[in-house]
Amino acid sequence: MLTSEPASSSLSSLPSNTKAPWVHTSVHAKRARIATNIDGILPIDKPCGCSSYDVIRRLKYTFGFRKIGHAGTLDPLATGLLLIVLGKATKASQALMCGTKTYEGVIQLGVETTTYDREGEVTQTRPTDGITEESIQTVLQSFIGDQYQQRPIFSAKKINGIPLYKLARKGQEPHPSPNFITIFQFDILSYDAPNLHLRVCCSKGTYIRSLAHDIGGKLNCGGHLSQLRRTHSGDFSLEQAVPLDILLEEPALLKQYLVPLKASVGG
Repeated sequence: MLTSEPASSSLSSLPSNTKAPWVHTSVHAKRARIATNIDGILPIDKPCGCSSYDVIRRLKYTFGFRKIGHAGTLDPLATGLLLIVLGKATKASQALMCGTKTYEGVIQLGVETTTYDREGEVTQTRPTDGITEESIQTVLQSFIGDQYQQRPIFSAKKINGIPLYKLARKGQEPHPSPNFITIFQFDILSYDAPNLHLRVCCSKGTYIRSLAHDIGGKLNCGGHLSQLRRTHSGDFSLEQAVPLDILLEEPALLKQYLVPLKASVGG
């Protein structure tokens, strides 16, 4: 959320008058606009540095979609699989969000931040001496199963209509209710101290930033999320996705990557 689904200050988008390098504004994109509705799911490989809403905004500008949404937020820091729902498929977004998610990412041990990721302010540093792959594996196994997870206070989750990160920036300490989540599997891909590369398979609503913070806490050294990439969401995989910048440069690829509504939601 590795939020997350809901992974900060990857939470702050670029100002509306700022053009990021991934924004495509060529005349070809303008001519690619269409006036008809399209129903289906478009798997996008989201780049780093843009929010999920930024992706929707660019797709609407290029193609002129009338109804568009997404099935599972990725923070600006995160990359990878973002399911864009179009037309009638927007009604299936909640069902799509319920699918199991798989992420690959990097936790930098020994450094804690306010946002639990690399974009926050450093709050504490501690040595990682003596931390072995075996001790990490023991800690990871303790997270397997059902549990309640506390959301990071720097998140887009709203309390009384106000995003938590806005309250946090004002110096307030919001206390959001925890999420009930399930961690199905943890795999250590490599450990090159202080960087822990891992894969996690989890339920919807899991904040990988929070996992990174909590894992560092159990290892008594602290930690934060430095990289995150979503590789699977339900029945969809990253191999099915088209990189956002490529699609914006070549709008004709839309038909190739669009998954028809019936095939995407099982009839």
